[in-house]
Amino acid sequence: MALTVYLGIDVGSVTTKLALVDENGKHVDSVMLKTAGKPVLAVQTGLKQLYDNKLTEYEILGVGTTGSGRNLAGALVGADVVKNEITAHAVAASTYVPDVQTILEIGGQDSKIIILRDGIVTDFAMNTVCAAGTGSFLDHQAQRLNVPIEEFGETALKSTNPARIAGRCGVFAESDLIHKQQMGYPVEDLLYGLCQALVRNYLSNLALGKELLPTITFQGGVATNIGMVKAFEEALNTKIVVPNHHQTMGAIGAGLLAMENHQFTDAKTKFKGWEVGDMHFTSITCECNGCSNNCEVITIVEGEDELKRVENIKDIKGNIIARWGGTCGRWEIA
Repeated sequence: MALTVYLGIDVGSVTTKLALVDENGKHVDSVMLKTAGKPVLAVQTGLKQLYDNKLTEYEILGVGTTGSGRNLAGALVGADVVKNEITAHAVAASTYVPDVQTILEIGGQDSKIIILRDGIVTDFAMNTVCAAGTGSFLDHQAQRLNVPIEEFGETALKSTNPARIAGRCGVFAESDLIHKQQMGYPVEDLLYGLCQALVRNYLSNLALGKELLPTITFQGGVATNIGMVKAFEEALNTKIVVPNHHQTMGAIGAGLLAMENHQFTDAKTKFKGWEVGDMHFTSITCECNGCSNNCEVITIVEGEDELKRVENIKDIKGNIIARWGGTCGRWEIA
């Protein structure tokens, strides 16, 4: 007998996450892989991995997508719900940590803070401008110090005298790190100093003017770094909860939203099937000259085609899966 589940997909700029939850909202399985600039391929590969991992047959009752590539993923797989990351993370956190009031989320290219009261989002902020507040900053500096990113947190916790590193700007932080390195600071003190700098950057930018009440959860890939967890606990003087599936909470939240939508509407899912993982898609860009906006319109066409850019949007042939990018909505297909 097939297990009835809901599929959530979170397409980010660095990683793509897919998750399955059952009809009670319990996590069934999830996968995470590099987006590597190819979100279509990442979604397809993730679908194949989920299907190959299965212990039983799945019956998909609903699909939700989130992340910066949520519209693309939704068009590819046939999503029933397309929601932003704030909503997805909030739903997942409030489901798995019922008393959560503050969500700290740091991914590869951006970071977020979400304030909840009685399970409702009352405030949030996002940072997509400065690299000093993201996981890619830590990854880059770990490479500079020749420390595997998997050992970053464990090594940082050995620090007894962390270096004070300027963390307000990624460029200044890097030059300050080099200066401290040349002064002879041990690697562990430099690493934990970086953790503290990123936490200061996060709290002074995203959390400014916000009341951070416990329970506080830490989500996203950077939550794997135990050095960052400790630095947040010291700065906030409270225990930080890291959920079991913190790296895929966005995808889990999208799955939970799909579950909520299905249970409320009882509508049949638009999911196109697991075979989407083996289909071929082509992305074509075309500038619309209908007005002075000159919008760049993206078209997803089923099948392989060497044509990646055309002069006239009307020249695009084939089975068009989705189209977006225009301001007026003239060409939109979803």
